[in-house]
Order: sequence, then structure tokens, then C-alpha cells
Amino acid sequence: EVQLVESGGGSVQAGGSLKLSCAASGFIFNEYAIAWFRQAPGKEREGVSGIGPDGRTDYADSVKGRFTIFRDNAKNTVYLQMNALKTEDTAVYYCATDFEIRSLTDITDWVRSWHLWDYWGQGTQVTVSS
Repeated sequence: EVQLVESGGGSVQAGGSLKLSCAASGFIFNEYAIAWFRQAPGKEREGVSGIGPDGRTDYADSVKGRFTIFRDNAKNTVYLQMNALKTEDTAVYYCATDFEIRSLTDITDWVRSWHLWDYWGQGTQVTVSS
């Protein structure tokens, strides 16, 4: 059974940092891309960052230079280091994977591709206050 479990969310002030984790199990972790999406109240789920099995990373323009994604294949875990957080980063953050997606470059407009991903975690809340 494929499982993705997010952790690390919380409440911080603007300018602060959080590190999210996505622990995976039930599949060959190092063969597939993992992506982070987020969803704010009343808004569509949007892609934040992704990392392929080869370590290639992609970021939404809104988080470039502030967020860093990396994976530890030995621990079957992907991390999202979030620095210089803004109030607009407030959302529920989800990690996702799909067995037909090896790279985010395979997807046109991956930021809006949430509907293509089959496996999701339960999400972790990130709240940034001013």
C-alpha cells in the first residue's frame, strides 16, 4: 500500500522558517518524482516544488529562492525547507507521487497538475502570521 505522511507544519511569523517532511512507503521510492502542493482556503491546489528520481528540482515562481526541496533515498523521505515565509504561504501542504510521473518536466504546467497525481498524503497545515 502506497503511503505518504507529511509532518513539520506549524505556525510561524512572517520571515520565519519551517521544514516539512514527506515519509513514503509501499513503493520503490527512488524511481519516482515527489511533489509538494499546497491549498489555501477557497483556492485551487497548486504545485510548490518537485524533485525527480535523478535529483532534478523544480519550483513555482512564488517560492523560488525561499524554498528548497531535497530527498533522502535511504530514508524514503522528501523534505521541503521553507525560509523567509510570507503570509501568502499559509495553506495545507501535501506531498504527492504518481507512478507515471518520473519528472515534472514531463508535465505541461506542473504547478496546476494536481489532478494528475494519484497518491497523496493527508496534508500538514502551515500558518504564517504577520
